[in-house]
Amino acid sequence: MGVQSKRLRYREEGEQANVYNVESFGVPARSLFLSTDVIKIGMKTDITDGDGNVVYHSERKAVSIHDKTDIVDAAGKPVAHIEKVIPSVRDRYLVTLADGTSFEIASELMHVVNEVYNISELGWQMRGRLATWNFQIYDKENRVIAVISEKAVSIRDKYCIDIYRTEHEGAVIAVLVTLQHAIRSRKKRAGLAASRI
Repeated sequence: MGVQSKRLRYREEGEQANVYNVESFGVPARSLFLSTDVIKIGMKTDITDGDGNVVYHSERKAVSIHDKTDIVDAAGKPVAHIEKVIPSVRDRYLVTLADGTSFEIASELMHVVNEVYNISELGWQMRGRLATWNFQIYDKENRVIAVISEKAVSIRDKYCIDIYRTEHEGAVIAVLVTLQHAIRSRKKRAGLAASRI
């Protein structure tokens, strides 16, 4: 049954769920796979199902002070809009879902000592190895919403998302795409700071 690693839970499309995920949370209701082309100008992300069909697509505008990104479903229907909050001392992103719900994600999540990060507007909590993209998202009743894992070695950013609460699927995808932006922005700033030394 799937990959049998507690640390690296990534699996490819068509493979069964990770054995530890199933033991801990049960069989996921749905699994999605996120792949981002990081080489091109801008940032394009496809989210596919287990058969390789595109379910969601996100695209960041190539030149944008506010780092604007839109996420749409396969039919082109809006799912979420992501925008960097400016001015701000730290990287903060405002995510607005298609139903009008909005929440913020800040770059401080990469410095969380206990590997826990709250999305207070949603009542959600991310727990696990956030820096290595192996973590879970829980709702305010402490029920698992999704389990996320990253492929360790890849030219593209690749993630497996096991969804347990499908009613939150769009919001989970928005959280992951926003995390990518926050992490990329932090790395870029760290690179610029190192080049000035």
